[in-house]
Amino acid sequence: MKKLKVMMLLHPEMVPPEDLTNMDDPRHDKYRTEMDVKLALQTLGHDVLIVPVHDDIAPIRQAIDDWKPHIAFNMLEDFAGFGALDFYIVSYLDMLGIPCTGCNARGLLLSRDKALSKKLMAYHRIRVPRFRVFPMSRKVTMKRAANLPYPMIVKSKIEQGSVGIAQSSYVETPGELIERVQQVHKMTGEDAIAEQYIEGRELYVTVMGNQRLEVFPFRELVFDKLDEGMHRIATYHVKWNDDYREKWGIDYQFARNLPQGMEETIVRIAKRVYRVLEMSGYARLDLRLAGDGTIYVLEANANAAISRDDDVAYAAQKAGYSYQQLIQRLLSLGLRASRA
Repeated sequence: MKKLKVMMLLHPEMVPPEDLTNMDDPRHDKYRTEMDVKLALQTLGHDVLIVPVHDDIAPIRQAIDDWKPHIAFNMLEDFAGFGALDFYIVSYLDMLGIPCTGCNARGLLLSRDKALSKKLMAYHRIRVPRFRVFPMSRKVTMKRAANLPYPMIVKSKIEQGSVGIAQSSYVETPGELIERVQQVHKMTGEDAIAEQYIEGRELYVTVMGNQRLEVFPFRELVFDKLDEGMHRIATYHVKWNDDYREKWGIDYQFARNLPQGMEETIVRIAKRVYRVLEMSGYARLDLRLAGDGTIYVLEANANAAISRDDDVAYAAQKAGYSYQQLIQRLLSLGLRASRA
């Protein structure tokens, strides 16, 4: 294995302190993903340079000129606080001829926009929930909130990681929808999307590859003891709060007891979504398996969370990859994509 010079692109607030070497240090939780990736790269024998990036690309160019990295490990989720601009960084690296891990710029652009990605999937006869977009620039009227397949889920059209999603995101009437759309506008400063709520099992499917695709064993979000009136949705608390999940019996597990033939169907759909959205590197797809056996694609998440205890890493381990092997595979895919 060739020793590489790897430039890690991080948000400034996510750069781990130099003295953070003890994994039991309570500060480790904040920097878990960044530390996991950095340590894996170093264990693999690669040289690592951390480059903080917020609203200026000058540090990237400076690092390239001074250090001459072989590849960038892209861990940025936005630029200047705007998630919709994340693909600009990858485009900039492309122009400079620097390979990059994760998804290409076009795939980031197509998958990040939840409305655009659903339109593309629907055109290719991939089933998605019905939806309607509520732009920041347009007043939310009762007329626009009418004639929708309630109940609906209201969320940001751009944000990932369940940002802005709560139990109150589940709405059953036009009045509730209008109120929640206005809240999402205020919280995120971005357009909102309301999509049909699909009752069923929530599955997470990791796809890895460029041209040749590998689909890892499926993960499932299991709800065990929710109170009456609570809805089975992946809220921000579900995603990021361990105590909340423990309180309500919510857990991430490997999917079991799927209907006969369903695994092959999901693999086929996952590969189609990945290709329709022109993704590369790796992604996690969020699916709903309805009671009648219909698969709905909720979202395609390029460059999904990749710490040791995230679904991507667990699924990769089940598929036979150690964490270090997973990180090395992402480096290899990034290098190959740059030569394609």
